Amino acid sequence: MSATRVSPRTLPLLSPGRVALFLQGGGGPHRGGVGPRFRSLTSPPLSCSSSSPGRALSSLSTTRRGLPKEKMSENGMMSRAKVLTIDTMNPTVKKVEYAVRGPIVQRAVELERELSEGMKKPFAEVIKANIGDAHAMGQQPITFFRQVLALCSYPELLSDSTFPEDAKSRACRILNSCGGNSMGAYSASQGIESVRQDVARYIERRDGGVPCDPDNIYLTTGASDGIVTMLKLLVCGEGAMRAGVMISIPQYPLYSAALAELSAVQINYYLNEEKCWSLDISELQRALDEARLYCNPRALCIINPGNPTGQVQSRECIEDVIRFAAKERLFLMADEVYQDNVYAEGCQFHSFKKVLFEMGPEYSETVELASFHSTSKCYMGECGFRGGYMEIINMDDDVKAQLTKLLSVRLCPPVPGQALMDLVVNPPQPGEPSYEHFIKERTATLSALAEKAKLTEQVLNTVEGIRCNPVQGAMYSFPCITIPERAIQEAKELGQQPDMFYCMKMLEETGICLVPGSGFGQKEGTYHFRMTILPPKDKLKILLNNVKAFHQSFTQQYS
Repeated sequence: MSATRVSPRTLPLLSPGRVALFLQGGGGPHRGGVGPRFRSLTSPPLSCSSSSPGRALSSLSTTRRGLPKEKMSENGMMSRAKVLTIDTMNPTVKKVEYAVRGPIVQRAVELERELSEGMKKPFAEVIKANIGDAHAMGQQPITFFRQVLALCSYPELLSDSTFPEDAKSRACRILNSCGGNSMGAYSASQGIESVRQDVARYIERRDGGVPCDPDNIYLTTGASDGIVTMLKLLVCGEGAMRAGVMISIPQYPLYSAALAELSAVQINYYLNEEKCWSLDISELQRALDEARLYCNPRALCIINPGNPTGQVQSRECIEDVIRFAAKERLFLMADEVYQDNVYAEGCQFHSFKKVLFEMGPEYSETVELASFHSTSKCYMGECGFRGGYMEIINMDDDVKAQLTKLLSVRLCPPVPGQALMDLVVNPPQPGEPSYEHFIKERTATLSALAEKAKLTEQVLNTVEGIRCNPVQGAMYSFPCITIPERAIQEAKELGQQPDMFYCMKMLEETGICLVPGSGFGQKEGTYHFRMTILPPKDKLKILLNNVKAFHQSFTQQYS
């Protein structure tokens, strides 16, 4: 059978499906040539036996074959349904919630746009006190850090005499550790070796000489990257043997979101609000014993200093937690990204690693621990660079190899973030040109945060119906609020949590963007909001006074 000739001009006029009919070939080259055979538009479809897979497939409905259904569009043409819909997407993703950037924040962005378009509001600006984004709130970057990063990004500046010599030497050291002497090159998956060495030396200094092996350091895309990676390693099993992870309530929503995405079991243990959000071992035991009835608890997560609660764990508490983890065979995850943010008298940051090793070989050689730090918080506030690290202790060698493999999939963390992490752990030293200015900026930033932590507690506690624990550390207050019963009922009618209703009302009336406590978890029947202490002091005073006025008005309206 000879091939039907088709003019090239004809093909563009045909639908893709009709063109495909022309281009179907036989079982091999046809007689008289080696090219594909073309079928006539008018010829019948190629025949096939009833046992043909194609015939069997065509006899199935679209739905049974897992293909999208066609539907009629408004212009009368058939349009194919989306392959990816809310019903066909990964169901675990739909369970993920992240209140810090949830509906309240989305509405805040809309209000900002409306203000910029000239719409009249009861306020002149939106104040986003929902997230620990220091620079967005006006905190100034550390000069030395930005100088070195500028030199690394544009090495031609190394000849500029306005940059101090220690900044230049630090930039050269970082660039010499980069492929092709450029921050634009990939690094090793575990991170730049010289940076990991500096991190190890920093940890040894911080912990009073406790040894740190650079091979146990993994540079990460912020602390969040390390936390999620460790959870991926820990999660396994099905049914009653599905992995469970203990997290504090209130908690930072990263943990609940990651566990939902990984289909792990979230095991809640409640911090004691009456005792300044302290951690009670009896509560850990209660949560663990109950969880063992329906899952396999494998890990215990601690945030110290706390987010959103701002408490600082005592050394005695940390020892108790380590003993508990050892007794119950739990992997410990210590989120320590706020380790420089300690303000209250009598409070001090103790790293889990330091306490672990000071408790002796019974614990230091057996308890599995991963600890996390970041460039995003403390006095740096460099959230956008996404720098961080994790240190692993007592990890099985085979698992460690799997961890390295898993991290290699994403190639490497951002190299500018790694460079910034290096500067955080290896800042200017006494005698170097930048030292005095660095210490001045660092001290001023931390002192201002301590002052604002105290101011927040004091002002909120003058409001009837608001009770705020001391902000011992971190960057947030998490006050308990009394919501009138009428407001609770109205919220329920709208399908909202009462504190979401409260915070949305506050946003619409004052322009202040806070996060409801329900987004972090809280005891049944209690209501809270999380507010950052990061705004400049003059703006923070206005914010606090507006919160006070709103709460009084809200209470009066619904009483």
